[in-house]
Amino acid sequence: MKIAAWNVNSLNVRLPRLLAWLKKQTPDIVCLQETKCEDTRFPRDVLLEAGYRSCFYGQKTYNGVAILARQEMPITEVCCGIEDYDDPQARVIAATVAGIRVVCVYVPNGQVVGSEKFEYKMHWCRRLRRYLQEALAQYPMLVVAGDFNIAPEDRDVHDPEAWHGQILCSDDERAAFRSFLALGLVDSFRLFEQPPNMFSWWDYRQLGFIKNRGLRIDHLLISEVLQPQCVAGTIDREERRGEKPSDHAPVIVELRSEIRGQKNLTAKNTKKSALLRGTIVTKQSREIPPSP
Repeated sequence: MKIAAWNVNSLNVRLPRLLAWLKKQTPDIVCLQETKCEDTRFPRDVLLEAGYRSCFYGQKTYNGVAILARQEMPITEVCCGIEDYDDPQARVIAATVAGIRVVCVYVPNGQVVGSEKFEYKMHWCRRLRRYLQEALAQYPMLVVAGDFNIAPEDRDVHDPEAWHGQILCSDDERAAFRSFLALGLVDSFRLFEQPPNMFSWWDYRQLGFIKNRGLRIDHLLISEVLQPQCVAGTIDREERRGEKPSDHAPVIVELRSEIRGQKNLTAKNTKKSALLRGTIVTKQSREIPPSP
């Protein structure tokens, strides 16, 4: 099973690249961030034609998250947002696919250390940690995927000295990331020997990608139960090349295929609703309708 996370930085702009990438990589599950797309404009029919179901939680111009799954894999128990946290920004969507609970996250950027937006980011991360703690207790097979806007260690930064204490690399942000791992989650990329200077984001400015001046801020965290099933963790940096790329590259984790087909775990009530292939998913309606 191949699970990917990709900050597409506008789904409308990146849709042709996404469709080509889906055809080339054939992932089973994809978590998208920064779709910047209202639910009524989400291209669910186009994605269905490409062989992928979808659930999504978006807003105009900013943020937006979505989960795609191969058409033969039902998406159930969809929940949008962090439970009991009134946040108007569309940053979290969770669903169960093939027995795995998938949480797609787009962590706030924070702008500048010490600013109001930074404090919002830190508060948001604390609420996310509580949410993930509860999710792990109910769903032992858990994947948390997305743009965390945190480079966990100096080796995840092209120039650690220049970035020391700066946004995305501050001590507080790294402590927040470690607090996620302390719940019983594992950074799947670091389970394997990796080449040096592997990043997932490069600034559009100043030839950031060409000079490999990047950060690894996109992550796939897996529960310890899934760790023995993990066989690869990679970054598809080639997708950062070419015409109209996102400033992020897809990150990918591969799990042993026998995980597919396991029964879904215990259902959990959803707090909000989401559009799911044209169906409103509520506490009473959790299952995707059969494909036409």
